[in-house]
Amino acid sequence: MKRMGMIFRAKANKALDRAEDPRETLDYSYQKQLELLQKVRRGVADVATSRKRLELQLTQLQQQSAKLEEQGRKALSLGREDLAREALTRRSGIQQQVQDLEVQYQQLQGEEEKLTLASQRLQAKVDAFRTKKETIKAQYSAAQAQTQIAESFSGISEEMGDVGLAIQRAEDKTAQLQARAGAIDELLASGALDDPSGLRKDDIAAELDAMSAGSDVELELARMKAELTGGSTPTPAIEQGQQDATPQDQPRFDK
Repeated sequence: MKRMGMIFRAKANKALDRAEDPRETLDYSYQKQLELLQKVRRGVADVATSRKRLELQLTQLQQQSAKLEEQGRKALSLGREDLAREALTRRSGIQQQVQDLEVQYQQLQGEEEKLTLASQRLQAKVDAFRTKKETIKAQYSAAQAQTQIAESFSGISEEMGDVGLAIQRAEDKTAQLQARAGAIDELLASGALDDPSGLRKDDIAAELDAMSAGSDVELELARMKAELTGGSTPTPAIEQGQQDATPQDQPRFDK
């Protein structure tokens, strides 16, 4: 099971490696960094908003403290020490609130400064990553183009391999057709393909047949002349040759 799991992970890793495009990965990482930067900026804005709210509250409390102090002074000048004491008591409570808010205000102000600094640093890193990303993408595209060109020139790429096989098949078929055409030309020149029945005679037999046909014509012509003149029928050349070849002791018969 461990071995099967290792094989599966290895094949899955190989498949993912083939499917992964470094340019897309870099773009995705840059997008995530932009999202993080946006979150930091929203955090800075939220802290600044809280700080501004405390600042408004402090302003209001300070105004109330000043007003109570003025009321205490006025009550004391009128001989109303009890009212003056009440006003100062309220003013003391407000001053305690002011102190607490000032501490919170300083804390928020410190957090805002830290977040602002972090946002600036993150912005610088994002800008640097963007520059590096575009550089790497350009280098990767150039290397990919150079590899494709080199593979095309060397003929080891898949596309060029298919083209090479197509060219080889075309050349083989062309050579086969040329050989077939040459063979047919030779057969036509030799006369082997003139007679579709395959019963064509050779040159000697054809010449003998032509001589025999000519002898028959001459014999028939001589017979016609003999009938017209009332004479004997002349012996054609071929028969004369046969008669000459007959032994002397054999009797000769004329037609």
